Amino acid sequence: MDLRLAARAGGAGTVVEVGGQLDMETGPQLDDFLQQVVGDTGARVVLDLADVSFLDSSGLGLLVVWFKELRARGGRLSVAAVQDIVAQVLRISAVDQVVGVYDTVEAAEADMA
Repeated sequence: MDLRLAARAGGAGTVVEVGGQLDMETGPQLDDFLQQVVGDTGARVVLDLADVSFLDSSGLGLLVVWFKELRARGGRLSVAAVQDIVAQVLRISAVDQVVGVYDTVEAAEADMA
């Protein structure tokens, strides 16, 4: 299954809209997409996960890897608009204690500004 991926300039960085299931099979698609979007910059990225219906441990791992990568470059990664099931996975794994999780893309961008 493929992820639906799109990027747009946001108010404080780049918003990457992700749709589908983020798992071991689709994670490499997001990884490749983020590499293209971010390049070698210390970008600020908000992942809009409003249309992500499933997140497994490999997807969690990918979020943490990109969080660390962007932080090391002077950038930042946040996630926004997560569905309840995804929020629960982020909470149980404590990833929400490391990566900023926001109710809306606008709230994530406002915190990055």
